[in-house]
Amino acid sequence: MLLTRRESLGALAATAVFPLLAHATPAFAAPASEAQAKALLASIGENLLRLEPDGDPGATALGIDTGPRAYLRARLSDRSAAGQARLAATVKADLARAQSIDTSKLSFPTRTSVEVVKSGYQTALEGFALPYGDVAVGGWRNSPYVVIQNVGAYIDTPKFLDADHPIDTRADAEAYLARLALYPHQLAGELDRMRTARAKRLVPPAFLIDKAIAQLTIAAKDASNGGSLVDSLVWRTKEKSIAGDWDARARRIVKQVMPALKRQIGELQAERAVATDVPGMWSRPHGDEYYLWALKASTTTSLSPDEVHKMGLEQLQDLHGRMDPILKTLGYTQGTVGERMQALAKDPKYKFSEGDKGRAEIRAYIDERLRLIRAQLPRAFNTLVPGNLEVRRMTLAEEPGAPGAYGGAGSIDGKIPGKFWINLRSTDLHSKYSLPDLAAHEAIPGHVWQGEYANKLPLIRSLLAFNAYSEGWALYAEQLVDELGVYD
Repeated sequence: MLLTRRESLGALAATAVFPLLAHATPAFAAPASEAQAKALLASIGENLLRLEPDGDPGATALGIDTGPRAYLRARLSDRSAAGQARLAATVKADLARAQSIDTSKLSFPTRTSVEVVKSGYQTALEGFALPYGDVAVGGWRNSPYVVIQNVGAYIDTPKFLDADHPIDTRADAEAYLARLALYPHQLAGELDRMRTARAKRLVPPAFLIDKAIAQLTIAAKDASNGGSLVDSLVWRTKEKSIAGDWDARARRIVKQVMPALKRQIGELQAERAVATDVPGMWSRPHGDEYYLWALKASTTTSLSPDEVHKMGLEQLQDLHGRMDPILKTLGYTQGTVGERMQALAKDPKYKFSEGDKGRAEIRAYIDERLRLIRAQLPRAFNTLVPGNLEVRRMTLAEEPGAPGAYGGAGSIDGKIPGKFWINLRSTDLHSKYSLPDLAAHEAIPGHVWQGEYANKLPLIRSLLAFNAYSEGWALYAEQLVDELGVYD
């Protein structure tokens, strides 16, 4: 018999399957002062940081894996079932501590931070009560599947090591090697959870598995030659004149990475043998429960799937009404809005050249758009943040199944720039009419700026990333840039 979501939560609350972390801070009584509430929030942030030092964002991405936190620079998050259990235990314990606070006596900013933790952690705890999936605590990367298209260590860890892990000293390089040595263990932990999910008849749709296999195959081929995992360390230690046998040491470790990647490919092939092309979660065990939870986690509301679907249809109708006259002014007068947009996408005057020439054109076009956006932002904001970012191409292993782009802020101290990751597997992915909007959404004043503002908040607020908030910010950024006349 399938448990309801309420029954599942009750079962979790009634059991002690998740031992509390040994370093968890004892529970507070209801705080009598602002200082106590802030101390509790800081403690909750540190607990989450310890378990996800390579998070997005985490200790390294935020540039705070220094001083007392320096040990985190040599660690990766544990993606095994045991690691998930420790994360769930921490969420459960820290939620209870947050719920003990009498928020009526706190300042508005601190009260808001407490309520954010309570909301995010309660939703995450409900997700952990479900029988499968990855739960992003207060985050935007919840997934019913452990490894799939753009979900899994095979995508995250190589990119994280290359883009976020600093190498300025010998200690940094040694920490890189320590993390590299943990990478096969991350993959093995995921593999066990993949197999457990398949035993429960939870496998991704076939078309997603095909994309994931293609991506993992590229990653395995790269690792077989040492590839980017070795090259990133070698060229950066050389650039900083850090002497050492970094190439040989990294290659010895990477020899363990390739078989771990191949084992994941083998598991995906076993899943492919029993998969269907039906994408809906309703067709999976506990699918309706998972969908309802995922909707709540994404929207931070209790709206039903039907209510959200109705809202989406209404907004689509409104958008089509606004698109219609614009398309007519461009000479596209025949067919539905969708058909005319397809025709617009094929218009040569909005395309870039093919191949590397077109990739260079895209990079230059993005730089130009960002320059124009920066010039206008003082007109709209009294409080400005740096917008520290670099435009980077996605890894080759990621591109086949990735979206057109995504972005986020860098470290708090500015040493690690924010990233606007652009998918350049084909220049047909982008057009001259869509890139300005994309730059505003992913970079500034979108996700990069959003993260830089969040980095001024208490640590736990920098770590939590609510999809409704972050995407709402980015959508407003698109509108704001339009209002400032940048698209014109």
